[in-house]
Amino acid sequence: MHLEVKGKKVLVQGASTGIGFAIAKAYAEAGAIVAISSSSKEKISHAASQIKATAFVCDAFQEGSGSALVWQVLEKLGGLDIVVTNTVNPPKKFFMETSLEEWKKSFQSLLMNAVETILEAIPPMKEQKYGRIIFSTSTAAKEPSPSLTLSSTFRGGLLTLMKSLSQELAPYQITVNALLPGFIKTTMLVERFNNLEDIAATIPSKRLGLPEEIASLALFLGSKQASYITGQAIACDGGLLKGL
Repeated sequence: MHLEVKGKKVLVQGASTGIGFAIAKAYAEAGAIVAISSSSKEKISHAASQIKATAFVCDAFQEGSGSALVWQVLEKLGGLDIVVTNTVNPPKKFFMETSLEEWKKSFQSLLMNAVETILEAIPPMKEQKYGRIIFSTSTAAKEPSPSLTLSSTFRGGLLTLMKSLSQELAPYQITVNALLPGFIKTTMLVERFNNLEDIAATIPSKRLGLPEEIASLALFLGSKQASYITGQAIACDGGLLKGL
């Protein structure tokens, strides 16, 4: 299938490594005009040089950073067709281990950064009557884990936002969907867990996923061919989620 994203202007956040980088690379290889961001100027510049993207610095923990990023991208690219929000995973902690400061920081990085970003991206999309908004979240958003309190709470909130926003924007031919990655073999996952073989044994597919597999799904959802798919939270998890 030839996905019609050539020439589309795409912003992928958190794209210096891992899932974000894989998504940005997939769009670049498909002929899209790609902007990528992360909090590290050095890392995002290196990533951009690998895939011929434009690099921007955006610290998701800073209030207003999402808005400022979109302004810069619109000025540089002259428009925006596809936005993929993606941020670093919050600390792996139980509720009673989590400080109020960690709650505030994760609220900004996981939820408000996405809100700020799409608030600025939607007006030009509405004007052109075309747009794709993709939230990269986690399976924890749908099946909460006690040890992933912050991720489950705020990414669950993103799913609710996605559902309501998809109905509001559908008349403008703007789709809004969410990716729910399971255990994906990134550097961060390898550093965070020391029992990857045990984790893989709990997954029906008996293996970890690859960033490129998430990227393929994100690429399809951003394409013209996915124009009738909106308001959906789609897992790419090897069968990990148990619910419907």
